[in-house]
Amino acid sequence: MSAAPLRRTAGPGRIRTVLTIAGSDSSAGAGMQADLKTFQRCGVYGVCALTAVTAQTPSRVRGVYPLPAEAVVRQILAAARSARPDAAKTGMLWSEETVEAVSECLGRLGIRRIVVDPVLASHRGNPLIRSDGRGALVRRLFPMAAIVTPNLPEAARLAGMRIRGPRDVAEAARRLLATGPGAVLIKGGHFGGKATDWFSDGGAVVPVAAGRVAGVRLHGAGCILSAAIAAAMAKGASPLAAVRAGKAYVGRQIRAAWRRGGGDSVALHR
Repeated sequence: MSAAPLRRTAGPGRIRTVLTIAGSDSSAGAGMQADLKTFQRCGVYGVCALTAVTAQTPSRVRGVYPLPAEAVVRQILAAARSARPDAAKTGMLWSEETVEAVSECLGRLGIRRIVVDPVLASHRGNPLIRSDGRGALVRRLFPMAAIVTPNLPEAARLAGMRIRGPRDVAEAARRLLATGPGAVLIKGGHFGGKATDWFSDGGAVVPVAAGRVAGVRLHGAGCILSAAIAAAMAKGASPLAAVRAGKAYVGRQIRAAWRRGGGDSVALHR
C-alpha cells in the first residue's frame, strides 16, 4: 500500500503540520525517524527538532549524545517559521535544561495541541532522561500537554506508586492528571494479555483495547503511537478519538512488522 497523500485541509495549499521534538534512533525504528514516518503515513507534514543522537539497534542503546538546549530551540523556531505547527509531540528530552527551554519555546509559539511522551528509558532499561529532567518534565511540560502517554513503568515512576493491575491505573491516572495535563493515556502493554491502554481526562477511566500479536515486540511502538495521536489531533480529533486512531494505526504496524532475526520487530509503515 502506498503512503497516504498529504491533502489540503483548510484553504489553498493548507495541510496540517506536526512538530516532533525528539532524539534520533540510528536503527530508524523509534525516535524522530519513527515520528516522521508516522506523520507521513497519517497524512500530515512533519517538521522536527533533534534533542540527542543515539547509537542503537532495535534491541540495545549503545550511546547517547545530547545536543545543547540552544541548538534544540533554534531548530524549533526554524521549523515553526517554515510551517506553523498545528500540533507538537515531545519524546526524548534528556535534561532539565532542555525541558525548560522546550517548554518556554512551545509557550511562546502558542501551540495548544501538545502530546508529551515521557520517554524515561528504553525498554531494555537504558536511561533516556536524567533525574533532573524527570522533575522538569512533570513541572513544566505536563501542565502544557493536551495528553501525556506514559507506559506502565513510566506511569508508576512519575505517579510515585506501584501499579500491579488495572485497579491501580485509576489512581495513577488521577495523580498524573493532578500535575496539569488535559488527559492521560497509560499504556498497558507490560501487563501481558490484551494490549489494553487506559485513557482519562478526569472522568471515568476508559479502556482502549486491541488484540496482541503473538511473538512480536515492536521497537518504537510508544513513539509511533504518540506520533499518530499528534497527527490525529492536528486534524481536529479529540484526545480520546486521537488515541483510538493511534491505537488502530499501531495495531496495523505490528501486524505488518518486519520480524528481524535476534531482535525486536520494526514497523514498515505500509
